[in-house]
Amino acid sequence: MTRLHSYETVVTWTGDRGTGTSGYRDYGREHELTAEGPAPIAGSADPTFRGDPARWNPEQLLVASLAQCHMLSYLALCARHGVVVTGYLDRARGSMSTQGGGGRFTSVVLRPEVRVASAAMVEKAVALHHDAHEGCFIASSVDFPVTHEPTVTVSG
Repeated sequence: MTRLHSYETVVTWTGDRGTGTSGYRDYGREHELTAEGPAPIAGSADPTFRGDPARWNPEQLLVASLAQCHMLSYLALCARHGVVVTGYLDRARGSMSTQGGGGRFTSVVLRPEVRVASAAMVEKAVALHHDAHEGCFIASSVDFPVTHEPTVTVSG
């Protein structure tokens, strides 16, 4: 049975410097992302595109979404399969190619660093990354490769 889910967000531009978009250099790329419930996210463009480096940009948010989705799928699978994860950190990296006025992501590499409770869990912990990728809604929605370079160590 197919179930439909919807997600609503609001993006509010806050970069009007008094003259709107009167010129390419005359407006800020600052904006705020909100949704019912969570705290707002301060956003901007990538600094390459005249954005504020102190704010999240859409490219970072896409990479973060892939990393979050993988982690959440992975942790659920570990819990179901008796793998006790005691730590998880991912230094994900996305690559984008631009040409003319447009661009596209060409790949994202997730690098989860996982700690598990015992050495007997390491092999299963590594294998579950494949299943987590298959179950990740965000990874299933993009048309570029999302690969994984996991490491698993034992706590303590």
